[in-house]
Amino acid sequence: MRCFDASLALAVAFGLQYLMPGLEHTQGIEYPLLILVGSLLLPACGELLGLYQPWRGRSLSRMLGVYAAAWILTIGLLSLFLVMTQSAVIFSRGWMAAASLAVLAAGLLLRGLLHVVLRQLRASGHNQKRVLLIGTRANRERVQRRLADLPHIGYRITQAITDEGQGPGEPGGADVHSRVEALARQSIFKRDFDEIWLSYPLSEGDTVKRLANVLMAVPVDIRYFPDLTDVRLLNHRVAQVANMYSLDLNHSPLNGPMRLVKAVEDRVLGLALFLLFLPVMAVVAAVIRWKMGGAVLFKQYRHGLDGKRFRIYKFRTMVADDAQCTPQACHLDPRITSLGAFLRRTSLDELPQLFNVLQGRMSLVGPRPHAMDHNDHYKDLIDSYMQRHRVKPGMTGWAQVNGLRGITDSIELMRKRVEYDIHYIDNWSLGLDLKILAMTITRGFVNRQR
Repeated sequence: MRCFDASLALAVAFGLQYLMPGLEHTQGIEYPLLILVGSLLLPACGELLGLYQPWRGRSLSRMLGVYAAAWILTIGLLSLFLVMTQSAVIFSRGWMAAASLAVLAAGLLLRGLLHVVLRQLRASGHNQKRVLLIGTRANRERVQRRLADLPHIGYRITQAITDEGQGPGEPGGADVHSRVEALARQSIFKRDFDEIWLSYPLSEGDTVKRLANVLMAVPVDIRYFPDLTDVRLLNHRVAQVANMYSLDLNHSPLNGPMRLVKAVEDRVLGLALFLLFLPVMAVVAAVIRWKMGGAVLFKQYRHGLDGKRFRIYKFRTMVADDAQCTPQACHLDPRITSLGAFLRRTSLDELPQLFNVLQGRMSLVGPRPHAMDHNDHYKDLIDSYMQRHRVKPGMTGWAQVNGLRGITDSIELMRKRVEYDIHYIDNWSLGLDLKILAMTITRGFVNRQR
């Protein structure tokens, strides 16, 4: 794929150089040199961001997001070089913009097509990886059921060694150990499997260690699938801390390069939307002042990233209220004015939050921020509720575009909303953000329940 990405960038950029008006007779080596440097820099940036790791069984949207991040980093480094060397004036800005977008679009499109083709091939039994599965009967059956439900992943269990143990709750008997030793000896140079999977409960760490030591002689990937069915994982990962390996159970997906991608998305799109809706906000503010009098904006502290407080801005939709607590709005709430009801139905009251986005305190897409006393109420009633604050709150989110927005008057509705928020955090990618923004345009503005 590294050569593919470099060749694609070369072909697209060179093609545009000769197809765009006014560039067909470009002389000198400036354009070819810039194209060559950019084409070689893209795989390097992709390597840095983990683009060329095996993606079998992983999210397409995340892979596309990493590719987009690698290309954005490439363009950023090239632009920085041109500015520092004062050579940007040599090149056509139109060509640079067109080439950047064309390479990005072509790379995303071809990767998406490749993903679809590989899914179909694997689902039909081709391009499969053969797996030797070793574990307790319950864990082995759990893994087998999971693979049976996902044939397009491309893993097939060809052998299985069931650890019956010495008795109930006692896996890791001498029998399975001797069988694994014999298999390891005969499989060093010749075998009929591509990977070895170990599936044991966390309590059987000693068993996993002994079997892993024996299997190290076999030159294939060895994976451990612990039984974590009772533990809620949030975008987990394996990390190394103080020369010790840890399984991070609630790792935030927006660390490192992905945090930069998200910040660029928020600033660029947020500024564009702010300028687009500025006339609308001016009209709404004038009408609120005329019809309702008093303050135009509703300001309230909310919990943001990592639970830190920030002040959120909305257009005021209710009569003034000095109460310290914040009773959630309900149907036919007498505090909501007729103008406020219209603003809430059309989501126009949310527009001032674009300023929160430009401040860096909110994102365009993320879990909706609830009132602080609502957080205090629900954090003890719903598991993983406060994990919503592992990312910045958003103006729109996965829950909202799936109909879970506005008034939440039952614990079950709130629990369902939280499940959608956790799904978003666990599966975040640039592609998912763009999908949610597109869904917001088509289904997310008008809400009859607000």
